[in-house]
Formats: sequence, structure tokens, C-alpha cells
Amino acid sequence: MERPIGASGRGAWNSGPVDLTADPIDLTAALVDVPSVSGDEEKLADAVEAGLRAHPHLEVVRDGQAVLARTRLGRPSRVLLAGHLDTVPIADNVPSRREGDLLYGCGTSDMKAGDAVFLHLAATLPEPRHDLTLVFYDCEEVEAVRNGLGRIERKLPDWLAADLAILGEPTDGEVEAGCQGTLRVEVRTTGRRAHSARSWLGDNAIHHAGEILRRLETYTPRSVDIDGCRYREGLQAVRIAGGVAGNVVPDEAVVTINFRFAPDRTTEQAEQHVREVLDGYDVTLTDLSAGALPGLSQPAAQQFLQTTGTTPRAKYGWTDVSRFAALGIPALNYGPGDPNLAHTRDEHVDTRAITRCTEVLTAFLA
Repeated sequence: MERPIGASGRGAWNSGPVDLTADPIDLTAALVDVPSVSGDEEKLADAVEAGLRAHPHLEVVRDGQAVLARTRLGRPSRVLLAGHLDTVPIADNVPSRREGDLLYGCGTSDMKAGDAVFLHLAATLPEPRHDLTLVFYDCEEVEAVRNGLGRIERKLPDWLAADLAILGEPTDGEVEAGCQGTLRVEVRTTGRRAHSARSWLGDNAIHHAGEILRRLETYTPRSVDIDGCRYREGLQAVRIAGGVAGNVVPDEAVVTINFRFAPDRTTEQAEQHVREVLDGYDVTLTDLSAGALPGLSQPAAQQFLQTTGTTPRAKYGWTDVSRFAALGIPALNYGPGDPNLAHTRDEHVDTRAITRCTEVLTAFLA
């Protein structure tokens, strides 16, 4: 007889459903034991879907490798809990293993521990204080065009309606509000190719990049306070490409620059600022994603903060809260994982943090 993954005495995944009523620690381990590298989430999505459909108080739909569930209790407010099912490529860290209070494995921190907490709440709170929507989606760890949340926004927009969205990204059990925007540009310099033995006949494009680097080195980043959260900006060269051969003066060089900007800037303002800093150079925009304002003044967000008893902090980095903010939905990052351990070979999560996040969210929702 098949045993649901996550059940007491769990072993390797055996194609059964996920036991969502299991302790969220065991459930985290069970989710980790189902490999779900970006683009290959089907087996985990199947198990999650089967687990959710076992609970009649939930309406469940499937879209590709994303699974969505919600209650329809007529509550005056709705809270959306969202988490991605995919992970970065496995680094010899599946299946999971337990060492004391630490659970190791690919995705433990980012973000199967958060998924496990949300799934457990979906199953064990049939009469929540707020109506609940749960969104478990695919392809978050790869290019934005493949992101399952973006696909859901296009195909099932009514499923994203909420008064507050909580994204289970790893925050070490703290509330991280909003997120920075991110922008990347390529800045090209040109010159004239020549034999390096007769360098005076050429014009070195790499040398011309020196002024670009000097501007970045002397750049003073802005720091801004929004809803009590301090966002620090950063403008950094992240890549330099150039050169033809070991005996050729290069005629082109490209400096790739990343701007992490506070969410009070629009994408247009962020791009304009970078072009002003790099005035006089050929600048090509290659990537741009808006930030997300904290939205902490909203009643649902205030209620959640009171429940956690923590002081919110700014989210450094970009997350999918930006997508919710663009829809006018206050959104927070809150999960049990340590963001500094995400994507590492020894990725792990403190099981006590899983329990703590489960208790906090239960108090908020029950």
C-alpha cells in the first residue's frame, strides 16, 4: 500500500500524494525528496495537487506545473500565500538528511520549507479567519519569461485577487517588506584594432572602459526610508567582456552594469538615472524589473506584523512580491529559510524556524 509522502516514517517518494497534515518539518523533507529543478516540476506538482484535492474545503485548479487552491467562505478579506516549487540544479544534495535541528537538501531554504508551511496550513485550517488562496508555481529560478506566476497572472487573474500576499521566500523568519527593483545595462566602448606589437596604430577599447569604472567607483548610492524600512541602492559593474587575441589591440569592450534601486523609483526613473550617470556612452538596456513598495500601512499587513511581533526590514534583492505590488496588492516576504544559504551545496533550514513560522501564520489565520 502506498504511503503518502510526508507521512510518519516517510521514505523516498513513491508517487503517492503529499500528506499535508504531517508535521511541516517532515513535509519539508518530503518535498525536498521530490526533485523539481526548474522546468522539471511535474512530479512534485502532481503530488501537491493530489494532496490539496484530498481536502474538500479547497477549490483546486492546475495550470501547467502550477497548482492553485482557495477557500470560498465569504470572509471580508483574503490572504494569498505563494511559493515556487522549483529549485536550482541539484548539487549532490537530494535526498534530504537531518542533523540535529538542521535539515539539509536542495530547496530546504529556497523555498520548500515555506511551501511546506503553506501546504500544512491549507490542509489544517478549514475555517480560517481570512479566505485563503494558495499559489504554488513553477520556473521562478530561471528567466522571468518562464515564471509560472506571470503565466497565472495572464491566464487566471482572478486567482491573484487578495488583500495581502505573503511570499514564502527565505527571510530567516523575519518580515521583509517590498523589494528592490533591478536593472541591467551593457555599456560599449569602441576603438581600432591593431597588432599589439604596433599598438600605436590601434585604439584600445578596453582602456576606454576605465572611465566607466571610475564613475562607478566614485558613485554614491542613495539610501531611502519607506514605511520604516531602509532601502540601500547599488550600482555595480558585474561583468567586463573584450579582447580578440593575445596579440591584438581590441576594438570593442562591453561593461555589464547592475542597478539595484529602491522601490520609490519607477522603472523609467531608474533607467534615466543610469543613463545620466553614464552620459556620453552607448548604453543598452538588457533587463528591467520594478521594485515593490512595502505597503505596510494596509490593515491586513498591520495585523500580520502585530502577530509576528517583529520589526519589518527592507528586502534586498528582487522577488515576486513585485508582481503583486504591480496589481495593487500589499505583499511581504516571510519564510523560515536563511537567504544566505539559498542555492548553496550545503543548503539547509533550521527546523525550529519551520515550527515558528507555522505557529505565527496559524495565529494570524486561525
